[in-house]
Amino acid sequence: MRKEDCFYLGKIAKKFSFKGEVLAYLDTDEPELYENLESVFVECNKHLVPFFIESSSLHKNDFLRIRFEDMNTEEDADAIIGNAIYLPLNMLPKLTGNKFYFHEVIGFEVEDKRLGVVGKIQSINDTTAQPLFEVLNGEVEILIPMIDHFLVKIDRENKKVIMDLPEGLIEMYL
Repeated sequence: MRKEDCFYLGKIAKKFSFKGEVLAYLDTDEPELYENLESVFVECNKHLVPFFIESSSLHKNDFLRIRFEDMNTEEDADAIIGNAIYLPLNMLPKLTGNKFYFHEVIGFEVEDKRLGVVGKIQSINDTTAQPLFEVLNGEVEILIPMIDHFLVKIDRENKKVIMDLPEGLIEMYL
């Protein structure tokens, strides 16, 4: 499995027991959706390796307590602590309306109600306090805050994000 075909679910945070169980931090608003997985991909040395789950249960909201098959000792668990966990993209729950996954809108055009098409979304910067659409307009990169108030509609059919941006935001880049 290639990383491009998967989404990041979380990471193995710490050992849970001396029998090889681990706690995985789930980077999701709905951890209960992932309670009964059969397997996950664990990133080991930059490769995704399938790990089959013997049993799992939610632990303190954001954690999943996991017992992997053939992992029975603390040493086994130590080997994967801190590793990222991935699942295939087709396992993502479908979103509708104005909810979207970041990867889903890459390549969509941003259309402002006042100015028309502003450019194409190249990526999303979520390392800042407020996530930003990184939009390319010719050679110019425009950073647009992902604020619900600005978002009018996600038009999946026409691959557009329609926004009502404050006057001057786009103009300061052009």
